Amino acid sequence: MSAPARPLDELVAFVRARTAPAPVPLVPELVLHQASELTPLWHATAGDLAGWDDSPFWAFPWAGGQALARHLLDRPERVRGHRVVDFATGSGLVGLAAVRAGAAEVEAWDVDPFCEAAVRANAALNGLALPFRSGDPIGAPLPGVEVLLAGDVFYEGPLAARALAWFRALAGRGVTVLAGDAGRTYAPREGFTVVAEFQVPTTVEIEDAAVRGARVLQIMG
Repeated sequence: MSAPARPLDELVAFVRARTAPAPVPLVPELVLHQASELTPLWHATAGDLAGWDDSPFWAFPWAGGQALARHLLDRPERVRGHRVVDFATGSGLVGLAAVRAGAAEVEAWDVDPFCEAAVRANAALNGLALPFRSGDPIGAPLPGVEVLLAGDVFYEGPLAARALAWFRALAGRGVTVLAGDAGRTYAPREGFTVVAEFQVPTTVEIEDAAVRGARVLQIMG
């Protein structure tokens, strides 16, 4: 269910009221508003969330995003001084890691208005600035962008196919494309280099194991 148009401040208040700030397991340098068994959002039903958002992807640090964020903080030269886009940002975790790693400019993109609220709330938690842009940039040439980051986008077939074709086109024009992948069904089988691997603490409420292996892929043109 897509959220109806509501004032951003109201969405931010919703995020803050139904989550709790906690360090990201693999990236404890950053704190996010997260759903947990102690928060109202964890126990909410679709009926409770009617008119809001019944698929709160923004409320969890997904394994692929954690791996990519960890890589950026371990290897800040990947983004330092560069203009960066964080595609399908969700909670803003990867974009915030890029800011913390010293990127010259970072812009977070997502189609979900709750993501804008989550990004604003999470940026404030960490004392960082992360501009947000609403919309679907797939296919856009992104002039001036030097690095594209994608935390965990290979979970759904049509999205993965569209995104991967775009990633390859950008890489062919010289953009560094880094994607986090926790073994999702629609991850690419070729045309990439694995630049990092991690064992990521997660939760069986959203994953199939308490620890999940995740890779950082650099997509080739």
